[in-house]
Amino acid sequence: MAHIIVVGNEKGGAGKSTVSMHVATALARLGHKVSTLDLDLRQRSLGRYFENRINFLNGADTGLPSPRHHDLPEIDASKLKPGENIYDHRLSAAVAELESDSDFILIDCPGSHTRLSQVAHSLADTLITPLNDSFIDFDLLARIDSKGEKILGPSVYSEMVWNARQLRAQAGLKPIDWVVVRNRVGTQRMLNKEKMQRAIEMLSQRIGFRVASGFSERVIFRELFPRGLTLLDLKDIGVKQLNISNIAARQELRDMMRELNLPGVEIDF
Repeated sequence: MAHIIVVGNEKGGAGKSTVSMHVATALARLGHKVSTLDLDLRQRSLGRYFENRINFLNGADTGLPSPRHHDLPEIDASKLKPGENIYDHRLSAAVAELESDSDFILIDCPGSHTRLSQVAHSLADTLITPLNDSFIDFDLLARIDSKGEKILGPSVYSEMVWNARQLRAQAGLKPIDWVVVRNRVGTQRMLNKEKMQRAIEMLSQRIGFRVASGFSERVIFRELFPRGLTLLDLKDIGVKQLNISNIAARQELRDMMRELNLPGVEIDF
């Protein structure tokens, strides 16, 4: 059975697709069979990334370890029973087809509340939620007092994750390992950064998630997207010396992969 990784957050711009690209490609480079699905059927950032990767590799006449990206299969709506949702069937059909020949299935969710995203969360063995270091983004997880010091209650996304956990429990499946990945954390010591850290630690104990380090804001991620590459590919395509920013970004990826603690994964890059 494949281990299903869902990358989700209902807020756009949190870095879901960037995290998805790097986690999926890192797993493939570590020798695992990885399949990916992009549930943002309109924007398709992850899908476009893999299209770019295929085009680059074909043009460069070289090979790099890569995940296998798949589109959701089409379903004949006339064959559905009354009350059945076509998106449920499209996602379940995709997962059923991929799980026997994959070590990992990574599902990238849209930055909005959709039926597909709801269903995907209930399938997650590991849920990765990228979160920008901002109380604006934190508000999607929990409501907090005006001083940024007291959790008032869970917010809409946390409630959706709780519902997904309930569905898995009812089905007799193992609990979701929920990991909140902190993106764009400043390098300097700042009051907002310290308040965010305390708030996330409080919330993690209250609603049950782990915290992992993510990516800083770096130009290299935007530059690599048109070629469908990651930091791990650069030396293989002839980049002999990485600059300081690239080395730091590579270390961030290594740290994040270790902290995700995915089953059967040993980090050796």
